[in-house]
Amino acid sequence: MSNKNFIWLFILAFLSSCGGDYLPRPLGYNRIDLPERAFETLSGSYPYLFEVSQAASVEQDSFNIDQAAWINLNYRELGAKVHLTYLPLGTKGGDVKMVLNDAINLTAKHQIKAYGIEESILLTPKGYTAVVAELSGEVPTQFQFFITDSTNHFLRGALYFNTAMKNDSLAPVIEHIKIDMTHLINTLQFKK
Repeated sequence: MSNKNFIWLFILAFLSSCGGDYLPRPLGYNRIDLPERAFETLSGSYPYLFEVSQAASVEQDSFNIDQAAWINLNYRELGAKVHLTYLPLGTKGGDVKMVLNDAINLTAKHQIKAYGIEESILLTPKGYTAVVAELSGEVPTQFQFFITDSTNHFLRGALYFNTAMKNDSLAPVIEHIKIDMTHLINTLQFKK
C-alpha cells in the first residue's frame, strides 16, 4: 500500500510541477574574446601614416589592385574588416566637393535599413577634419569615417563583418573596433 501512495504522490507532484507559464530561454551567444589593445605604426609606402591595432593585419584591397593606397585592416579573429580608401585631391586627383558628396551619399544609402545615423565632425590633433558616422540597426557597416586636409588628401574607412549575425550580438566587437578606429583617426598623418 505504501508503494501505491508513493506512486500517486509522485504523479501528483509531477503534474503540479508542469503548470505555470513557460518562457523559452534565448539561445546563448558565442563567447567573444577581445584582443589586448596594442598599436604599431603602419609600415609601407602609403601617402598616409597612422597607428594600427596589432590585432589587425594590413592587406592590399583585392578588388582595386590598381589603387595601391587602398587597404583593408583585417581583424581575422573577430571576423571583421575595415576598408580604407584613399584619394588624392587637387591637381593630381579629385575635387574635394565631389569626393565629400560621394562619401556622404555612401553613408546615406544605409538609411533604408538604419534606425539612425549619428554623425560627428571632429578636428584631429594634426588639424585635419574628420566626419564619423555611427549607424544603428541591421546595416552592413556600423561605423564609417572620412578624414581630409581639404587640399591634398582624403581617406575614407568603413567597418564590415564577415557574418550575417545580428548587430546586437556583435556589439562588443563593434565597440572594440570603434576605439581602434578612433585611435587611427587621432594618429593619422598625411605625407607631403
